[in-house]
Amino acid sequence: MSIFYAIFNTIMDAGATVMLPIIITIIGLIFGVKLSKAFRSGLTIGIGFAGINLVINMMKADLGPAAQAMVENFGIQLDVLDVGWGAIAAVTWSSPIIAILIFAILATNIIMLALKATDTMDVDIWNYHHMAIVGIMVYYVTKSIPLGILASVIMAVITFKLSDWTAPLVEDFFGIPGVSLPTVSALSSVLIAVPMNWLLDKIPLFRNSKLTVRNAQKYLGFFGEPAILGLILGCGIGALARYDVSKILSLGVSMAAVMILIPKMTSLFMEGLMPISEAAKNFTQKRFKGRKFLIGLDAAVVVGNPDVITTSLIVIPLTIFMAAVLPGNRMLPFADLAVVTFRVAMVVAITRGNLLKNIVMGLVSTGTILYAGTITAPVLTSLAQSIGLDIATDGTMISSFAATSLQLSFLVYEAFITNPIIFVPLLIVVFAAIWVLVEKRNKKKAAAAAE
Repeated sequence: MSIFYAIFNTIMDAGATVMLPIIITIIGLIFGVKLSKAFRSGLTIGIGFAGINLVINMMKADLGPAAQAMVENFGIQLDVLDVGWGAIAAVTWSSPIIAILIFAILATNIIMLALKATDTMDVDIWNYHHMAIVGIMVYYVTKSIPLGILASVIMAVITFKLSDWTAPLVEDFFGIPGVSLPTVSALSSVLIAVPMNWLLDKIPLFRNSKLTVRNAQKYLGFFGEPAILGLILGCGIGALARYDVSKILSLGVSMAAVMILIPKMTSLFMEGLMPISEAAKNFTQKRFKGRKFLIGLDAAVVVGNPDVITTSLIVIPLTIFMAAVLPGNRMLPFADLAVVTFRVAMVVAITRGNLLKNIVMGLVSTGTILYAGTITAPVLTSLAQSIGLDIATDGTMISSFAATSLQLSFLVYEAFITNPIIFVPLLIVVFAAIWVLVEKRNKKKAAAAAE
């Protein structure tokens, strides 16, 4: 057991770009792919993922400081600092119960697959930290390991089902078949996007809007091309950051590069995924009567979509302004502004790229994150200090656009710490009812399609 744990820790320490090829190779072998082909697919996917990460990191490096400069220029003074998801992940992986929670989440996925309760095989183990942090914070508040484990398990169940239900969007809108996105930082916005999309469809202005990035490319011609659009939006943010001309142009070119490079990296990712997807399809048809398995991957594979990038570049400065005027908000958007792409990715897919809806729903999503981040900041700050990570200074507290600031994570966390005897069963009943309704709707759609 100790040897297995040491190997597991070594792979985890190497990061997703090493872990992903290993896991994909193993999955390929399980589905009957030859070792050489499975390894080549795993390596190609790892290279594509590394390329995506390089471009995203470039965007963070360039866009992050610009967004932070905008915060300073607007003169916003708030006492809860967004320290970024990376700092929160460090808190998560430093917890004394993290190993228990990771294996509990993994076991939950395996059991649900065996019971046919999910089709998502979540190979994105690194992002288990999004589910684990909820259990860690519940444990920190309640001092109960069972409650902490149960909180993470419930997070996992809901996450895997949301991944199943949104997989058709990943295929239809983003063009990636056989994949689901069990990344809580992207999925949480679905809780806002689905009811809001239904509501906005009742309003002719939003329902009839033809404002999309694709239409902009069509009607604006040269100025609607992805690279030019990225250049314009990047320069606009640089101007709001009060950069000099050279830095404004540099940021513009960086955003243009993001618009072009990530789709190319995604195509490389798809190249490696196709042999595994085909083998999985054949495997399930032979042994599971056509049951379809979905490979659960990091939402990074879709955040480079031009609609997602464009929406993010518009939402980021508006979120900074909103933070200053929202009554009761104390959270200062900062380190995580550059990853707003993850928070709006599924919003964009749900609206099918309706830019007007994207902006409104994206702002509501980031607004709820600001409030949840404000509410949970005292516990998160105390938790970080308890493991020796004293990020807060001068009486400020910490938060982020991750952890229990995310809508789903916040609801589960609050249910466990407010009055678990009442609210945990209520949470389970509500989700079970949604599960039944969604499955019934999906069966009706499948029957109608078959006819």
